[in-house]
Amino acid sequence: MACAMGMLLTVLGNLMVVIAVSQFKTLHTPTNFLLLSLALADLLLGLMVLPFSTIRSVESCWYFGDDFCRLHTFLDTVFCLTSIFHLCFISIDRHYAICDPLLYPTKFTIRVACVYIVIGWGVPMIYTFVLLYTNAIEEGLGHFLQDMPCVGRCQLLFNKLWGWLNFPLFFFPCLIMITLYVKIFTVANRQARQISSMNKSAGFGLHLGASKRERKAAKTLGIAVGIYLLCWLPFTIDTMVDCLLNFITPPVLFDILIWFAYFNSACNPLIYVFSYRWFRKAVKLILTRNIFGSGTSTIDLYQE
Repeated sequence: MACAMGMLLTVLGNLMVVIAVSQFKTLHTPTNFLLLSLALADLLLGLMVLPFSTIRSVESCWYFGDDFCRLHTFLDTVFCLTSIFHLCFISIDRHYAICDPLLYPTKFTIRVACVYIVIGWGVPMIYTFVLLYTNAIEEGLGHFLQDMPCVGRCQLLFNKLWGWLNFPLFFFPCLIMITLYVKIFTVANRQARQISSMNKSAGFGLHLGASKRERKAAKTLGIAVGIYLLCWLPFTIDTMVDCLLNFITPPVLFDILIWFAYFNSACNPLIYVFSYRWFRKAVKLILTRNIFGSGTSTIDLYQE
């Protein structure tokens, strides 16, 4: 039931994000295109990976053959790495929007966002293909693969070399995200104090630095990054430590850690619902089927 609920939330929530950003022209911004691509990765994870992962977790065995196991692991790894790359690029976008708001429209255009999206999908695909289809991770693991709890367990094992190579791929983007968001919130707080001080001295509203909407977007996406780290860090550390200690992690604990990471894909749409007024409006229009009316694509969802 837990797996089914997580899968359902992942698919429906991210489907709402994909439809909202695709349908409404006011949402066609560089940041939202990155959110759209991130939601697409999470949606595909929910549709193509989680159903088979659920069967594997419940039955404790893999019934779909070695070739599909490799494909399943390939898609699983690609979608998860794509998520972290996109969150890293979103952090860069927010950094420009908050710390350099005057030049932001020229520095981070839709074309730049598209380049980031191509990199965010291309690099994980190439890395995962080399990882899985060259048998590089299986070197030195023959006796461990023979001792799996049942034939066809389809549990990804890393040898020591690839275990250590895999960790920086997660760690360095996370380090970039944390560093950028610390700077973002420092600058945002300073801008807020400046605005408050100027308003009090002048007696009327002034605008300095990034807009209130940009600062709120940075805060919301900062929460999304924090939840991502919370969900994925235990599994990533376990993967690195496990390859050094001859794979002592029990299969049940491995399943718990990987599903804890999977549930992160269901979290982002929930964060948007509670944080973004435009997303709540879009969801309401979608659920009431008003998006099929004429002129709905031009509705300004940012309007109060």
